[in-house]
Amino acid sequence: MLLIRDIMYCKPGKVRALVEKFSAMSKLNEKRGLPRMRIMTDVAAERYWTVVSEMEVPSIDSFMSMMQNPDDAKVVQINTLKALKGSDFEVVRMTGIVTP
Repeated sequence: MLLIRDIMYCKPGKVRALVEKFSAMSKLNEKRGLPRMRIMTDVAAERYWTVVSEMEVPSIDSFMSMMQNPDDAKVVQINTLKALKGSDFEVVRMTGIVTP
């Protein structure tokens, strides 16, 4: 299982709009049968005005096939670029959950 994480550094005051756009995109993705996205904002961070979206996928191949038909998300992506100062993209292998 892989965790796909998109970290977006927003321009000041643009976090709420970006969260709303990603929430809408997550609902579109769920209708298409894609995994649900987790959308998070920073409370305290080195860089303020940060939004993080995460999605769990079984493999990188399945993620790439999901992204082959992103027509629904093109409008969201174009409008998102106007709110960003920068972004990072991570793919992390999930190895298990440790419980206390």
